[in-house]
Amino acid sequence: MNKKTIWFEVREDETIDDCLKRMQSEGYMAAGRKEEPLFKEVDGQPVPVRQIVKFKGIKASD
Repeated sequence: MNKKTIWFEVREDETIDDCLKRMQSEGYMAAGRKEEPLFKEVDGQPVPVRQIVKFKGIKASD
């Protein structure tokens, strides 16, 4: 049974458009977006590395 809602994360090697196309090819459409920062610790201090972008995908009706 397929889930009706799943989160798709934009991979480091793809663009946002690539992620949206991947969602569509898997039968999902974007219904929301969230971003969260990714940090690494340098000398005991958090340093931002990149933004993680995720799209909430809902199953597209056939």
